[in-house]
Amino acid sequence: MKPRYWMVIPALLIGGAVGMVNAKLPPLSDEAKAKAAEAAAKKKDAAKKADEALAKSQDRAVANYKKGPSAKAGAAPAKKK
Repeated sequence: MKPRYWMVIPALLIGGAVGMVNAKLPPLSDEAKAKAAEAAAKKKDAAKKADEALAKSQDRAVANYKKGPSAKAGAAPAKKK
């Protein structure tokens, strides 16, 4: 019977992946914590500005739609042929 070394490779890969997942990272320094907090604050501020811009553009679109001819005349039903 021939040895099947190729069957060992997946086991080694899985074992290596499990080892990497269980590895512990060193704790963050105070500088790194401050930078992370600053980055989170910037990200939150950018998201707030993006939400405000989206709401403003949606309001403009609604106002534009209400100014259109279909809003004044009422919605006409589609004609069937």
